[in-house]
Amino acid sequence: MKVSIYTDGSARGNPDGPGGYGTILEFIDSSGKEHLREYSGGYKKTTNNRMELMAAIVGLEALTKPCEVDLYSDSQYLVKAFNDHWLDGWIKKGWKRGKNEPVKNVDLWKRLLKAKEQHNVNFIWVKGHAGHPQNERCDILATTAADSDNLADDVVVD
Repeated sequence: MKVSIYTDGSARGNPDGPGGYGTILEFIDSSGKEHLREYSGGYKKTTNNRMELMAAIVGLEALTKPCEVDLYSDSQYLVKAFNDHWLDGWIKKGWKRGKNEPVKNVDLWKRLLKAKEQHNVNFIWVKGHAGHPQNERCDILATTAADSDNLADDVVVD
């Protein structure tokens, strides 16, 4: 099955302020029926990068069967990590970078790696240009999530 996942996270410019993540999954099931599933979750006292990771994790963990996934994100942090093989280097160095500087968000990176291993994921950076439909979709998700205190439900996509 082919799935498109659009994600975003927002700290609203303040790591101590309201923030959240948003994720939309689009797919066509085996009977040819189109589906659209949306998840959002509010977080307090966390960073934008952490919420970008959460958005990707929530989307991938919702998939219960192996899938071909195009994961769209306007987070350069998230997409570069996979496309430039940062993770491979971090794992070999024991999650250290540079002069033994620890990598942040290791708990979420490990969770994302585990979710990614189950699928063929293509990480696509949607550069933040106004008017770009995929980026606008990501921004809408993040804004909705930042205004919400509801965590994403566990939803199964089959």
